[in-house]
Amino acid sequence: MAQRGWEEDNLSATQDFWARFVCAATLLVGSYAFLNARSRPENVPSRQILSSFPLVVGESFGRDIPIPAEVVSILGNGEFAERLYRSGSQPWVDLFVAYFPTQRTGSTIHSPQNCLPGAGWTPIKFDRIPLPRPTGGSMIVNRYVIAKGLDRQLVLYWYQSHGRVVASEYAAKFYLVADSIRMNRSDGALVRVVTSINPGETETVAENRAVAFTQSFLPLLDSYIPR
Repeated sequence: MAQRGWEEDNLSATQDFWARFVCAATLLVGSYAFLNARSRPENVPSRQILSSFPLVVGESFGRDIPIPAEVVSILGNGEFAERLYRSGSQPWVDLFVAYFPTQRTGSTIHSPQNCLPGAGWTPIKFDRIPLPRPTGGSMIVNRYVIAKGLDRQLVLYWYQSHGRVVASEYAAKFYLVADSIRMNRSDGALVRVVTSINPGETETVAENRAVAFTQSFLPLLDSYIPR
């Protein structure tokens, strides 16, 4: 009986050793591959600059919103564009796109969850919703309702890179590392759409407006955020 117990303990210890060894080896190989990818010039596809994004999207007409230099310095070494679009007498819709050709130099995508409180807005509701694509299917995006005093706004945002859309910041970071190794690319973007929830409006009405506008510009994004 004692012999059997010793053999079982020895087998368990051996299995634990090999499990730890495999984990350590996997981490070492992954770290080596990532560091090796960092040492190579990145493969950044050609694209159109964000400033050339159309001022007319569907039935909406837009105007540029200058981004203060101090905000750009916080955002980092990327390319940024913000526009206010409006269709007829409908409330405005704010489109903000931040694109980073590389995230290996320390400049990375900032989550709106960090920026909104700094601007005085308080998130009061958060969930994720499926947003239908004009070409079929859907993508999951973040949906926020934020408040400042009596004012309320509805926010949709997501992370986009290489034809992939994700809502989770952690998933975006995972794919950043994975794509750096697999594709030698660390470029990526944040896309954010905001519209006010006017007095007498429901959240659903504001959401439908934001979704309809988003569907009108989605087919254009691949020219500015390369697949």
